[in-house]
Amino acid sequence: MSIATKTGDTGETSLMYGRRVSKNDRRVEACGSVDEINAALGIARATGANRAIAEQILTIQKELVVVMGELATASEDLERFQKDGFHLTTTEMVDRLTQAIDELEKDKNLYGKGWAMPGNTPLGAALDFARTVCRRAERRVAVLKQDGKFNPEILRYLNRLSDLCWLLARFVEKHPA
Repeated sequence: MSIATKTGDTGETSLMYGRRVSKNDRRVEACGSVDEINAALGIARATGANRAIAEQILTIQKELVVVMGELATASEDLERFQKDGFHLTTTEMVDRLTQAIDELEKDKNLYGKGWAMPGNTPLGAALDFARTVCRRAERRVAVLKQDGKFNPEILRYLNRLSDLCWLLARFVEKHPA
């Protein structure tokens, strides 16, 4: 089967389980923004992160696939989604990011006062870029709260992730590989 299905040629796409929606649907916008975070983190990981940071980023990328799957599923289909073995964004995922943040913040000299200027190192810049993409995704996902059934852990996860990206950028600038 070809990647070029041509089913999107008229400006529509499919959610999980075949529900057709406009490509500018709020759910598609949110899912696409999370996909962009995943790609931005892939750039960060490929930029030469040390092993521990690369593994942390890869774990996050795998969790973002969970977030995207949930976002790509209409509320009416979430029960089926779970019955089919797919997972939802969980408190444990958020807690894992919070623990990583807490660990980094033990270094009280990690960041100074004022604004950080992205671009001191390629990896730091890539992580700062991922952070800004994550903030946009948060805004896109926040719109979905208006649609009723919504997992608040998705917003918590993205909020924590943007903070972690900022801290990781400061860390790699302070401790270049």
